[in-house]
Formats: sequence, structure tokens, C-alpha cells
Amino acid sequence: MAEAPIAGADGRALQARGHKTRLRLLNAGAKVIADQGLHAARVDDIVKAAKSSHGTFYLYFASKDDLFEQLVEVVATEIRELVAELPTVSPTDEGRAQLRHWLERFADLYEEHGPVIRAWTEAELSGEVAGHQGDAVLGDLVGTLATRLRLPRRAGLDPGIAALALVTLVERLNYYANTRQLRASRDELLDVMVDIFDAALFDRGSDANGTPEDSRIGSRGTT
Repeated sequence: MAEAPIAGADGRALQARGHKTRLRLLNAGAKVIADQGLHAARVDDIVKAAKSSHGTFYLYFASKDDLFEQLVEVVATEIRELVAELPTVSPTDEGRAQLRHWLERFADLYEEHGPVIRAWTEAELSGEVAGHQGDAVLGDLVGTLATRLRLPRRAGLDPGIAALALVTLVERLNYYANTRQLRASRDELLDVMVDIFDAALFDRGSDANGTPEDSRIGSRGTT
């Protein structure tokens, strides 16, 4: 997990050793949340997993919820950094390859932080503070994608609406794959997402008669 510069619970700037200790506690918190869920996780469990103490824990976090909010901030920062590197989505072989590579990185990020993202989603649905970042991160992703969609005029699509629909597709497919509700290989998942981008935005999935040009969607396991 990437380390984000931050002060301790007392507001003092952390030194190198303090950053390492805080990071160890964050990683332990992520593991406990993955194993037990956000609401069942306890500070006792986190300090035990980190091989630390309650006193040390409270030097860096005001509470379990504070630790979780900092975990969300770390993940949100990584998502925003990835969003900034989103390539222009264009109907070319190069554009398709670049999009697929970016989607693979998104899947990697989702897999690494899946438990935190799931707990974050639950917090957002329940109206908890930690969930409030979701709208901002989603807005960043939708806004960036909307500016990088090279839509042909004949498509008649609103870039903002098209971007929101595609972002929802990408996020939900990764969510279902990460929670094992969807049985698909990584390559299948990536190929399907790229094919849907092609078919939805550039009409590359069918010929002039509306007949599919090939059976790419859901049929390939590798590129």
C-alpha cells in the first residue's frame, strides 16, 4: 500500500520511523477488514495483526473509523493518480491496446484494495463519512473519460452520459469479479470491457447489416 504523507493523531508531522509504523498499522487494518468486515473489525484485532500496542495505535489514529478513513484516502489517491493516466479512447488498434492496458491496471488496483473498496461502498450507501469520497472520485473518473472519448458524430452520444455508463460498467464488473460473484478470467474480463467500449462508442462490433463482425465479446480468453 502506498504511503501518504500525513500527521499523527496529535497533529505532529511524522518522521520516517513514524511513517513506517503508521503504514504497518494501515496494512494490518486493511487485512483485518478483509478478514472480518469493517463493522466486526476491532482495534484489538488491528494492533494484534500489526504486532503493536493500543498506545501506539492511538498515536496515529483517533479510532478505528479514523484508520478506515485514512485507508480510503490512500485508495482514493491511487485511483486519482490512475485516472490522470487514462489514455484517449479512440477507435484504433493502438487506442484499443492502450485502453486494455489501462483497464488491466485498474483491475490490479481493484484486486489489491478490494476489501477496502467494498467497505468503502458499504459506508457510502449507509451515509457514513468515509463514503463521501466516492462521489468525488467517481466524478474525477467520469470527467476525465468524457474529455478523452473521441466519439464519431454519427454516434449521437453525450460524452458525459457515455462516460458515466462506461465507468459504471468497469467498476461493477471489477466489483463482481473481486467478490467472486462473476466467474471470468482476467483476460475474459478485459476483452469484454474493451469490446463493449468498441461496440457502444464506435459501432465496431457489427457490420452494415447489424450482424456481428466476430465473436469477440465473451469468446476470447487471451489477446
